[in-house]
Amino acid sequence: MIPSYAADDVQTNETTRSSRLKWVIIVDKKSPTGAIMNAVACVAASTGSLVVGMIGPGGPDADESDHHGLPWAGCAVLAAGSEQLTNIRAKAIAIDGMLVVDMPASAQTNRVYDDYLDELSTTSAPTLTAISLVGERADVDAIVKRLSLVA
Repeated sequence: MIPSYAADDVQTNETTRSSRLKWVIIVDKKSPTGAIMNAVACVAASTGSLVVGMIGPGGPDADESDHHGLPWAGCAVLAAGSEQLTNIRAKAIAIDGMLVVDMPASAQTNRVYDDYLDELSTTSAPTLTAISLVGERADVDAIVKRLSLVA
C-alpha cells in the first residue's frame, strides 16, 4: 500500500513537522555531486507521482507569474554509506505502508531505459545511489535517526 494524504491531512499552514507522513531521500555520500543530484531528482519525481496529496497548490508571485505547487510537507536529503543504503532499504521494505523508491547505480550508467531494466533483472542486491522513503513519521525516524543532512 502506498501512503497518501487524505484531504484533511493536508495542512499547508502548519510546520512540516506536523505532517503525519515523513519524506526523506538518502543518498550515497561517496557518489559524485552530479550523480547525487540526478538521483535525488529521479527518486523525487517518482515519489511525487505516487503519493496522493504530497504536492501543495501553486500560486502567483507579486508579478502575477504562476509557480507550480511543491511538496508541502518537506523532504530532508540525508547522507549514508553504500552498505547503509542497502540496510536502510531492507528495513524500510519490511515496514507495511512504507513507500520505498530506490535508484540503483546502473540506472545512471545506462542511456537506454530497457537496457537498465535488463541489467537490473540480472543483478542481485544492486548498488544504490539513492532511496526515497515516505511513511509514518515514527517509522521513518527510526530508520534514519543517526543520519545527517547532505553537506
